[in-house]
Amino acid sequence: MNEKQRRTELLNATCHLVELGLNRGASGNASVRDGDGMLITPSALLVSEMTTDSLVRMDLQGMVLQGGKPSSEWRFHRDILVSRPEINAVIHTHSTFATTIACLRRDVPAVHYMIALAGGDSIRCTPYSVFGEQELSDHALEALQGRKVCLLGNHGMIALGKDLEDALAVAVEVEFLCEIYWRTLQIGEPHILTSQQMHDVKQKFVEYKKRS
Repeated sequence: MNEKQRRTELLNATCHLVELGLNRGASGNASVRDGDGMLITPSALLVSEMTTDSLVRMDLQGMVLQGGKPSSEWRFHRDILVSRPEINAVIHTHSTFATTIACLRRDVPAVHYMIALAGGDSIRCTPYSVFGEQELSDHALEALQGRKVCLLGNHGMIALGKDLEDALAVAVEVEFLCEIYWRTLQIGEPHILTSQQMHDVKQKFVEYKKRS
């Protein structure tokens, strides 16, 4: 895939996040690895006004190579792509249920077997940090160890993927899981799956991927 195609793919994914209600207005951001750098959505621009030319190309040292001002969250996008070579796309949302749980500063436990999609037995939530600061990126990297998703305290969600389609699927599923967790908390305390039960699920996932 060349840079032009990646720009189109990133713009389409960004628009789809708004269509799905996972972001709105100019909230959230997304990036995709592009050679030895990355393409990232711009700062403070409504998605409805975005074009492929609006997307910003940066190197992995944090320098802008082409375009205007990148998203204020470029640091965690850069840091994730540098530290996780298997990851090629990063999506950040302010989706309703993920943000609700993040405002409680709760990890999401194994309330449903699809939590395994995140890469472990829970979805971790970071402490609060001011947006755009290195501290936020540092907290995110720690919460994402061995995971494809984390919640940012009082802020939102980060979802990772091998490509944008994968990262988007993770974001959609995690928003659903956060909704399920929130709804169960309205009634009482949910039954949490055990470590052994989650281990069995992960094994099933491996078998499923081999068959598909």
